[in-house]
Amino acid sequence: MNQSAQSPLKNPAYRNLFGAQVTSLVGTGLTTVALALLAYDMAGENAGQVLGTALAIKMIAYVCVAPIAGGFAHLLPRKQTLILLDIVRAGLILTLPFLSTQWQLYGVIFALNVCSACFTPLFQSTIPDLLPNEERYTKALSYSRLAYDLENLLSPTLAALLLSIWSFDSLFLLNGLTFLGSALLVVLTALPKQAIAERESSLWHNISFGIKAYLRTPRLRGLLALHGAVACAGAMVIVNTVIYVRAHLGLGESETAYVMMASGAGSMLVALFLPRLLKTVPDRPMMILGGSLIASALLWGVILPGLGGLLIIWFLLGAGWSLIQTPAARVVTRSTTPSDRAAYFSANFALSHGAWFIGYSLAGWLGANIGLSQTFAILACLAFLMTLWALKLWPTNDPVVIEHSHPAHSHDHPHTHKDPHHHHPHEGWEGPEPHIHEHRHKETRHAHPFVIDAHHVKWPQR
Repeated sequence: MNQSAQSPLKNPAYRNLFGAQVTSLVGTGLTTVALALLAYDMAGENAGQVLGTALAIKMIAYVCVAPIAGGFAHLLPRKQTLILLDIVRAGLILTLPFLSTQWQLYGVIFALNVCSACFTPLFQSTIPDLLPNEERYTKALSYSRLAYDLENLLSPTLAALLLSIWSFDSLFLLNGLTFLGSALLVVLTALPKQAIAERESSLWHNISFGIKAYLRTPRLRGLLALHGAVACAGAMVIVNTVIYVRAHLGLGESETAYVMMASGAGSMLVALFLPRLLKTVPDRPMMILGGSLIASALLWGVILPGLGGLLIIWFLLGAGWSLIQTPAARVVTRSTTPSDRAAYFSANFALSHGAWFIGYSLAGWLGANIGLSQTFAILACLAFLMTLWALKLWPTNDPVVIEHSHPAHSHDHPHTHKDPHHHHPHEGWEGPEPHIHEHRHKETRHAHPFVIDAHHVKWPQR
């Protein structure tokens, strides 16, 4: 069997990391249920307000911390950092049963999600190094999408079974153990050596690099617009499913669960078949199709159909967001060098969660104040606009290799002379490679895979 046809699970390092991801997801799903019960213990009928505040804190941590973490990820040992973050997350989770005030809860939630904002982009940026073959990497992204969707479907069921014999505090203990299990799997994994980042050492440059580079890349600006469409769909599903089913349709808890499962089923079905489709169809049209599907499904919701129609709408929303989210990491990987990958993934993590924060706020506020039909209409219009914006921002002709020119300039950063940008004379004092010294680049024109980095600060004009 050739390499391109092999499952990524045949790679021992990826298999360990995928196991760590699944283990963490199961524990996090159990904690989501336990957190709702803890909030009810603390605040009674105001538990929804406590959970809403916790969700806002989570998003703030993601948006504010991820770019900072990504800016300095290249300076930290990758494996040890992942292990340490898992251990800290385990310790924080184990404090939850002992909290007595809402402010303590908010503090732990913030600290926990700061760790997640550091861990997740670094974890995501490691996978392309393990699976350089794009077909295998695409399969790995499909597995990751399936893992998220299965967790959403199975964790509430598993939590219900465990709660029949244990108290909800025990779920926090299990989540702590899953994080420790994840850390152990990372310990057992041989990760490739990190590439040398050729960035300037200033504090602000490193913090801002990922966001600036992301927003200067046309295909990534298009991806961000599509993240906005996904946020419209996901927020409607997460925030308003229970209101639609219980208040509008007058149905019960089991029907609410079935409707939530419909969106997961749509997402999983697409994740299963998308790797085959992406062998022949580029990412851009598939992702634009996803945005169009989301907008169309939300528009159908304006008529507020019965349970059957709602199940189909939620299924289509899940399919639409999977068409966008499954290949999204491929687009990010294609847009960066290995040395800067963590910064780009951190920027993607922060900006996409910023879109989700806006989506949650709109879906919740609009649903409560102007009604479900109008909320569907507004979110459908936003999803259409985001998809059209993506079409404009992401060029149809989007080659990876671009011919471009470099003006003559001088700068100072870590580098090796294997890079075609560093053919300059030595005077004997510069030391072994990689090394840092001020050097001058002559004006040149050449072609190679183009990304925004230390040598390319603007996207070339057509």
